[in-house]
Amino acid sequence: MLQEEAKQFLKLCYQELGKDYNDRMTKILQEISDTGTYTHTYEELAHGARMAWRNSNRCIGRLFWESMHVLDERELETEDEIANALFFHLQYGSNQGKVIPTITIFKPGYVRIFNHQLIRYAGYETKDGIIGDPDSVAFTTFCESLGWRGEQTPYDILPLVIQVENREPKVYSIPEECLLNVMIKHPTIENFQELELQWYAVPFISDMKLEIGGITYEAAPFNGWYMGTEIGARDLADEQRYNVLPKVANLLGLETTRDSTLWKDRALIELNEAVLYSFKQAGVSIVDHHTAAKQFKQFEEREAGKGRSVTGTWSWLIPPVSPAATHIFHKDYDDSVVKPNYFYQDRMY
Repeated sequence: MLQEEAKQFLKLCYQELGKDYNDRMTKILQEISDTGTYTHTYEELAHGARMAWRNSNRCIGRLFWESMHVLDERELETEDEIANALFFHLQYGSNQGKVIPTITIFKPGYVRIFNHQLIRYAGYETKDGIIGDPDSVAFTTFCESLGWRGEQTPYDILPLVIQVENREPKVYSIPEECLLNVMIKHPTIENFQELELQWYAVPFISDMKLEIGGITYEAAPFNGWYMGTEIGARDLADEQRYNVLPKVANLLGLETTRDSTLWKDRALIELNEAVLYSFKQAGVSIVDHHTAAKQFKQFEEREAGKGRSVTGTWSWLIPPVSPAATHIFHKDYDDSVVKPNYFYQDRMY
């Protein structure tokens, strides 16, 4: 029930802000009675979005939840205005490599962004196999159905697809000045660059909805910075993604006919070292998984100091490389869902 969710959020939000909420609660309940909904103030919106990050069970980077920059774009109405706000977010959040955790929030029940991430590589199914990111094949096909055409390289940047109300979705190519890319090289293996690997600098998640006090914001793209293993152990390494481990192993001259040689492990470590090195050389914010785990421990300690319990999804919190070397591997976490929070929603294509 909207009134109950609003009450629960307002009470907690204003307690954390150190303010009295009784007058505001009276106004909200009256607004709900009159209109069936209510509108958050900027302060409520901003703190609610930060609380949602704090409550995100799958995120290891929650230590920095209070630092999120919140861009309120609820007044925007046209697709062009929304696209321009997203272009601004890309540049603002990237910050020339010094990444700023940022969220842009649009009018609830009005806007949908079809992209999984604002920056994402295309994937093309060809008779010779998939070119690019296999995880993007369906969305790439959808973009092509709307008239977009890529160059069919392994790293084509997909366009933004935006829908307002029930109108036809519109396609927007991302301007060059909004793009920040990192070429992957290794600190000691000189011919590593022959693999011609690269990745975009910042993850901008754009297909999740934000729920605050019973109000759902279907378009609320947000970004932090990368943990290196997201790229080096998943995006580039997963067999169902770019699957570059065999190429790395071949470059290193590893014996790949038997799993017992641990060639995958050796290739994985070198690839992850290359990702971390390349981002740092390019001046782009990134964190290694050991440091991220230590930061998460700090987050747990701070939350305990505030009298709050930390919820978490263990299988997501453990890093995909050397998880047993972190404290997270050896702990149990309550996977209960606490609101405000971010939630997955059905694909639009």
